[in-house]
Amino acid sequence: MFERLPQTVTLIEVGPRDGFQMEATPIPTDFKVQTVESLIAAGLREIQVTAFVHPGRVPQMADAEKLIGRLGSRPDVVFTALTLNRRGVERAAAAGLEAVEVSASASDTHSRNNTGMSHADAVAEGVRMIRLARRHGMTVRASIQCAFGCVSEGEIPVERVLETARRFLAEGVVRITLADTTGMGSPRSVEDRISALTADANDIPVGLHLHDTRGLGLASVLTGLLRGVTHFDTAFGGMGGCPFVPGAAGNIPTEETVYLMDRLGVETGVSLEQVAAWSHRMADFLGKPLPGKVHRLVGSGAGPAIPPGR
Repeated sequence: MFERLPQTVTLIEVGPRDGFQMEATPIPTDFKVQTVESLIAAGLREIQVTAFVHPGRVPQMADAEKLIGRLGSRPDVVFTALTLNRRGVERAAAAGLEAVEVSASASDTHSRNNTGMSHADAVAEGVRMIRLARRHGMTVRASIQCAFGCVSEGEIPVERVLETARRFLAEGVVRITLADTTGMGSPRSVEDRISALTADANDIPVGLHLHDTRGLGLASVLTGLLRGVTHFDTAFGGMGGCPFVPGAAGNIPTEETVYLMDRLGVETGVSLEQVAAWSHRMADFLGKPLPGKVHRLVGSGAGPAIPPGR
């Protein structure tokens, strides 16, 4: 079974966006810049740094333009931002961002709560957003939220997820990501959706954005790996969640994912210890522990975070 694993994977760090959006404690722009710089130093090369959304609904993202201006552009790092409507795309373009993630929910209920649009309207808006972003010269990643289930609607039909993906793939996105916004995914549902989507995606990479709400995040990662997925969204310390999903929990932790990949002999290029050091710093800043596990072992005297051998 393990002979089918890829040699390398790309971890997309989403903590500065997905992680921060759930926090009530205001996080200053300076500290966000330090966070991104530390994640780059740890080896992460694609980082979702913010979201261009309404600041009244997600106050932590109110400094999106300022943050992008402070970060600038790096030849070896891709900065992205989440956008949910054309206004967000226009703001991202005006700020000088070179890549955006266009996102729509496969759940009608979640879509209305998250964006004020029905599923059908959000997908149509997503198509318009992709076209607009490409006219601005930006590369576009697309994601489908609630691709594995919705707390209000239950399991989402696979065909609805596939139809949404087809609409976005037809517009020239560089990656399509299935997001388990509610943490309802399982190895079986990941297998079903990835297997079905691969034929439509052709050579366009398929990614996974997993939340660990019900403890199956890393099991789903392994399933994705065995199906050829090489792009995974993660968040340092296991931060994250959706403000519009009851009981939402964090993303799969970057540290746990790096640890799993190391155990499997899959390269990430990411230093677990350096990411963990910033997770400790963030926990101190917020005054509470982060939900991840592995970062707590670093510097705790419990032994090396990655013991020798597999």
